[in-house]
Amino acid sequence: PWIVDRATGEQVDAAYYASANRGKRSITLDFNTPAGRRIAQRLAAACDVVVENYKVGALARAGLDYATVRALNPRVIYCSITGFGQTGPYRNRPGYDFLIQGMGGLMSVTGERDDRPGGGPQRAGVALADITTGMYASNAVLAALYHRERTGEGQAIDLALLDAQVSVLVNQGMNWLIGGTVPVRSGNGHPNIVPYQAFATADGHIILAVGNDEQFRRFCDAAGRPDIAADPRHTTIADRNAHRDTLIPALAEVLRQRSSGEWIALLEAAQVPCGPINTIKQVFDDPQVVARGMRVDLPHPRAGTLPSIANPIRFSGTPIEYTHAPPVLGQHTDEVLRDVLGLDDAEVDQLRRDGVL
Repeated sequence: PWIVDRATGEQVDAAYYASANRGKRSITLDFNTPAGRRIAQRLAAACDVVVENYKVGALARAGLDYATVRALNPRVIYCSITGFGQTGPYRNRPGYDFLIQGMGGLMSVTGERDDRPGGGPQRAGVALADITTGMYASNAVLAALYHRERTGEGQAIDLALLDAQVSVLVNQGMNWLIGGTVPVRSGNGHPNIVPYQAFATADGHIILAVGNDEQFRRFCDAAGRPDIAADPRHTTIADRNAHRDTLIPALAEVLRQRSSGEWIALLEAAQVPCGPINTIKQVFDDPQVVARGMRVDLPHPRAGTLPSIANPIRFSGTPIEYTHAPPVLGQHTDEVLRDVLGLDDAEVDQLRRDGVL
């Protein structure tokens, strides 16, 4: 959906753009021109961190590669994010989240089992490869800044979507590396923990996330079926995992006997981890999400007020401030060039007449 100008009704930017650009300042600059290249280099020389996601080698032609920027600013932290990294046989390939979810193994373990209706590879509903790579990037930049504070040295960071996706295979990756068995799709089930999945209720679905043996006993007691927990086939997680093909159908029959609300109230009282499967609307209406302030509304130069999703980090001493909605393209060009590079209005105007801005 579009962000719409409240005065004219014109479509300004998309919600996808807004999801990634809160708090930023936006400038437009054609660095394929000599003047634009010089400005980009001056900006890089004035920055602590440069982040880029061009194809491997593309910025070298524009004089904005790490070697050039480092010569201008030896303390710079230069973070390159590409599909496959700066080295290796795939380094020149373009990379997109969907491709990486497939190539990096995520889709092989996401989706219903192949022998069930609807089985087959399934991508995650959000761009997880993109998101996790971005989070690794922020972590890496902070570590590099800390190193620079101690040594005075900047450095380059080479991040690949594929590498990040492989890294977040976590237990599934280790299941293969240690056990030698290729993990497969298991629907809403868990490869190692039982029961840990979605179940149908009398009026919908809930998630039952039983993480240990005591929780399983409490669940069975609350459900009025202590006999299931007493069965020696179900004593430990390993036992339940070995007998999941008979246990899960038995639990499914039990859970169909009450509504989702009834189960959640009953199991929460018994301290058994469980919860609903919310729509996105229900997420933002949830009293816990509301109490935590996960929606923030920010003034926008054309839309009036724009909703946004809050940062989940809570600092005790330096709380996060929300000051800028996602900018309109080029909204801060003049401001940045004046504040960072000290250009005056006449110089900015001339650059705009020359098509650089």
